[in-house]
Amino acid sequence: MIKRFGSLFAGHIDLGDMGELATPANDRRYDNAALATVFDKAEALAVAMDGLGFDALWMAEHHFQHEGYECIPNLPLLFVHLANRTERLRFGCGFNVAPMWHPLRLAEDFASADILTEGRVIFGVGRGYHSREVESLGGVLLNEDDNRDLFEEQIEIILKAFAEERFSHKGKNYDLPPRVPYRGYEVEDLTLVPRPINLPVECWQPIVSAKPRGLDFMAKHGIKGIVGGGSALMAERPIIAFKEAYERAGHSVMLGQNLCLGLNFHIAETREKAIEEATPYFQEHLKMFAPLGMVPMSDAQMTRLGGRGGWDAEGVPKLERAVETGSWYCGPPEGFVAYLKELQARYPGLEDVNVQASMGTPQTVMIEQLEIFAREVMPHFGIEHTAASRSAG
Repeated sequence: MIKRFGSLFAGHIDLGDMGELATPANDRRYDNAALATVFDKAEALAVAMDGLGFDALWMAEHHFQHEGYECIPNLPLLFVHLANRTERLRFGCGFNVAPMWHPLRLAEDFASADILTEGRVIFGVGRGYHSREVESLGGVLLNEDDNRDLFEEQIEIILKAFAEERFSHKGKNYDLPPRVPYRGYEVEDLTLVPRPINLPVECWQPIVSAKPRGLDFMAKHGIKGIVGGGSALMAERPIIAFKEAYERAGHSVMLGQNLCLGLNFHIAETREKAIEEATPYFQEHLKMFAPLGMVPMSDAQMTRLGGRGGWDAEGVPKLERAVETGSWYCGPPEGFVAYLKELQARYPGLEDVNVQASMGTPQTVMIEQLEIFAREVMPHFGIEHTAASRSAG
């Protein structure tokens, strides 16, 4: 049964022009003042959601994006600020890209945020998908096996540091602590200072490829999964595969349990109007994510995507298709209620759903859509909303 609704904000600024005929993704370059507006936007969303009954606002960690798409470099730092501007809303790390961090620095930053926000930050980790940022910050991405090996070792270190008062680790990439002299003795173990107060730490990870190795790693460590944000949500394979991995690890779970499903949405009086209004945002989503391999396209389609116009001639995917496959919802609120009820029946263990605006959606539209969802949809799942969202400022 769905118990909680959240939303994902990947960190895009208000872009100005959007869609097929707008500035190509690789030609976008905003000045520092424009890029810094992402923090005001994040605060406005947080304050609005806090007053509407949402459970959590998830945000993404990314770097060097002068294109304006994903502009938040440090989630725990931002979440401490946002927790002081809100009353109850939780904040999800969706996701800290572990290969760009030293694992113990990430563990310390999360632990500090856990304490300062009194447990309102949700830990989440990912392997990354931007070569520019991961490789520039000392990680590895282009070699998938090395990326996976590094990520898994990092998460094991982090979880060990959270759970154990004294710990050590020896592996392929890390030897912690190094056996060095220190104040008259040789260091043999470490203590994370501070450690999180709220234990055990709930950990989330995106599910994209749903390969057995990755899912088995998640099940082994009790890591929960988020499906959506570009993957084919309504293809049941990753959801079933996740359940099977947990069962291989000796855990009996219901279908959908320990998962959060992410849905892009746009509500309007009719399906046709919603599609018309949201098409520029969907097109901006394609411009951003397709070149990163997250939306399958032919070489010819990808070339056309990098310019202006002519998408129909190459058969570039349309929003109508995404609505048909279920990765987007466009239409009136009552249709969204029915759609979510169908998901709830199909996945009886499902408790968490994220509803989110697409890349490029302006701040005013994002908040308006969240208000409509809170008012017209959430009460059908036993979640009450306030009469109006609180404004930031």
